[in-house]
Amino acid sequence: MTFLVVIPGWLSSLAVFWLVLCGLCALGLAIAVVRRGGLQPWIMGLVWPLTALYAGPLAVAAYVGRRSSVGNRPLWRSAALGATHCGSGCALGDLVAEWFVFFVPITLVGHHIFGSWVIDYIAAFGFGIAFQYFTIRPMRKDATRREALGAAFKADTASLTAWQVGMYGWMAIATFAIFGQELSKTSPTFWFMMQIAMLAGFLTAYPVNAWLIRQGIKEAM
Repeated sequence: MTFLVVIPGWLSSLAVFWLVLCGLCALGLAIAVVRRGGLQPWIMGLVWPLTALYAGPLAVAAYVGRRSSVGNRPLWRSAALGATHCGSGCALGDLVAEWFVFFVPITLVGHHIFGSWVIDYIAAFGFGIAFQYFTIRPMRKDATRREALGAAFKADTASLTAWQVGMYGWMAIATFAIFGQELSKTSPTFWFMMQIAMLAGFLTAYPVNAWLIRQGIKEAM
């Protein structure tokens, strides 16, 4: 259940600043991708702007660094790129799901946030598998659609779950430890907390992606 939460002015200002900055970075990366003529695989053209929605200038720096390291990418870069790729599907799924539960509240064990997490995971899983499928399909041209879809499930399930665990962990801290109650989804501070949660998701998904790539389960991009 969401109550009125008194948010410090400085935090509200910081939230608005970061949201605007991330929006501008996402727009800038979208323009850069279009001007470049697209990326291979094409789904990466969506990954970078979506990553910028929460990572802002960090995503811009990663995009520039990725271009300079093509063909000579160490495991840590491939793992970071794999986590970012996974996170873009999660970010899109969570964005859609959070607004869905805003209009259609779902309560689980007395808290809206737990109901939101269920819908978040379902939406993030759907988008995440789709993003992975459209990465694998052009890289494995000899694979059938069913085989590519199976590979997408195999490659992204653990990564996506690890990401969501990190995200849920931070949102639990923010909700129950920092603010003591749920924030309204119309508050910039809520979305700022979600952006931090996405960065936490990256940290928990990164080692999983490194392992998946080393095991040959996930393609190194």
